[in-house]
Amino acid sequence: MHVDYNTRGTCSVKISFDLEGDTIHNIKFLGGCPGNLSAISKLLEGQKADYVIKKLKGNKCGNRPTSCADQLACAIEENIKK
Repeated sequence: MHVDYNTRGTCSVKISFDLEGDTIHNIKFLGGCPGNLSAISKLLEGQKADYVIKKLKGNKCGNRPTSCADQLACAIEENIKK
């Protein structure tokens, strides 16, 4: 399943990824910090959804209540249930 997720409260405005069963592939962020988000995408390629959610959920960016990584975890969590 392909997912396009509009983020809230982050510099990136959209995250897209493929969810094959419980495995994450092809993570791409639109906007945000290109170096960091590219690294996150590479590190998480082929990982299990539960692993990614546990690692990233609740991660904050500075004094913001969320981050691009947290938004990715939210997007996965929202779509893993479908």
